[in-house]
Amino acid sequence: MNEILLVVLFFILSILGVPLFAIMGGLGIFLFKLAETDISAVSIEMYRVASSPTLLTIPLFTFAGYLLAESKSPQRLLNLADSFLGKLPGGVAIVSLIVCAFFTAFTGASGITIIALGGLLYPMLMEKHYTEEFTLGLITTSGSLGLLFPPSLPLILYGIVAKVDIDLLFKAGIIPGILLITVLSAYAVKKNSKSSPREEKNLSIKEALLQAKYELPLPFIILGGIYSGTFTVTEASTITATYVLIMECFLYKDLNIMKDLPRIINKSMTLVGAILLILSCALGLTSYLIDEEIPMLILEKLKMLITNKYAFLLFLNVFLLVVGSLMDIFSAIIVVLPLILPLAENYGIHPIHMAIIFLTNLEIGYITPPVGINLFISTFRFDRSILQLYKASFPFLLLLLFCLIIITYIPALSLFFIP
Repeated sequence: MNEILLVVLFFILSILGVPLFAIMGGLGIFLFKLAETDISAVSIEMYRVASSPTLLTIPLFTFAGYLLAESKSPQRLLNLADSFLGKLPGGVAIVSLIVCAFFTAFTGASGITIIALGGLLYPMLMEKHYTEEFTLGLITTSGSLGLLFPPSLPLILYGIVAKVDIDLLFKAGIIPGILLITVLSAYAVKKNSKSSPREEKNLSIKEALLQAKYELPLPFIILGGIYSGTFTVTEASTITATYVLIMECFLYKDLNIMKDLPRIINKSMTLVGAILLILSCALGLTSYLIDEEIPMLILEKLKMLITNKYAFLLFLNVFLLVVGSLMDIFSAIIVVLPLILPLAENYGIHPIHMAIIFLTNLEIGYITPPVGINLFISTFRFDRSILQLYKASFPFLLLLLFCLIIITYIPALSLFFIP
């Protein structure tokens, strides 16, 4: 009974705006005290996180993503993609999807993508005679489209929490991520099929390639280096951050190392600090839940209602969509994942496939009413009502749910590159 009262109390505190890390840490400490267990278990979990060799990837990739978002790289990459695809029916929309996916993969946060690229993409799409409703829906959806692509921060965080090889997660997300972009691109082409192709582009392909000559090697450096075994994910994050810093501050000179760098470090490390605080405190709480065999109790209850793997997957998708619409992806990974993993293992779901299902659901949750975070970011960015954003994003939500069903029930898509 005391445990239930504590949970209710901390739930009320979360509604009142108390920071999540304080709630997780406090709840873990109090529950350990009630169970007459040494509360040093919480600090032990914090130390375990701090000593993780892959932890370094989080601040470095986040820093690189913020550098890219704060520079003129978005415009250069838009010009590059537009030079290749701009004349195709739906070309500008496809360009928007690809460039947004690229930036979300680096920043790991859809809000940054919508705010940084929204002002560039909105006039491009409107100029192409897309409706405002389609334009708003596309940008809102694209904000979280790259979360399955390396070096996505949620992929790295999932690997740390679930103790899954991050290299394998990077490989597993490629085909499902391409599926999402392909389906949305097909929809964009259909919506634009009656429009005439653009007769001119701002830049030729050669000019755009020269303009973005330093960004072009970046994906090949990261993916080629990791998959060839030349360097580890941690080493890749160091190389990426160094390369992007040199590119933006010394080669392009978009950013002033004295004026802009302190501000970008502050913004990026604020996000990293929040994630690590929540992660450390939540793992202490998770330690209590495992000690008390809470996941096993939940499993026993589920077995009475859900008798097979496919029914569990359906239940899991519905549950995670709700979670994704209520929580940010980092908190959801840290808080919910430890409870889900034992259940998925019991029903025979491959841990890598489980990762892609989990992250795809949370990615879709960003545009799931009533409180998907992308919807509210877009209302702020474009000064539109939340009801307009609900309506604008609904067709995209249906398409992503269709993709989710395919990803969930065809595990080969996620496991294609997994030995």
